[in-house]
Amino acid sequence: MQNTTATERFFRIAIALKGLDGVLQVVGALVLAFVPASTVSGFTHAVITRDLLGDPSGTLARHLESATENFLHGDTKTFAVAYLLAHGLIKLALVWALARKIVRAYPVAAVILAAFVVYEIVRAVHTHSIALPFFAALDVVIIVLVLREYRQLKRAA
Repeated sequence: MQNTTATERFFRIAIALKGLDGVLQVVGALVLAFVPASTVSGFTHAVITRDLLGDPSGTLARHLESATENFLHGDTKTFAVAYLLAHGLIKLALVWALARKIVRAYPVAAVILAAFVVYEIVRAVHTHSIALPFFAALDVVIIVLVLREYRQLKRAA
């Protein structure tokens, strides 16, 4: 068994988490595609009326209610399903290639992840999402790890 550096272990963990994230995104897309609007609306109503977000007329409750309305009426559901499915499948393909140490996949992964970061930031500015900047920051960390691993593989070759 060869010795692995802390960076390589961290890279492996990050790739595993990205793979899990990809699987969850694909599953989420499939669930969203088949969940009826009444179920989403009922879930939102249950969360708000049971004070799970605090005051039912408070900021969080209003935000959830607004997000649900936008999701149910308009193209948000279609966008969410398409985005989650594409993003998840691309992540799974990249994780597979990186786990197999396919050297040509590393720069491709960095570029694709950078495109995701730009898109997540633009979408966050547009939608005022608090989750998307967090995901963008995680993608930046993974880009750094991918590029470090790529340099090490190139040096070893």
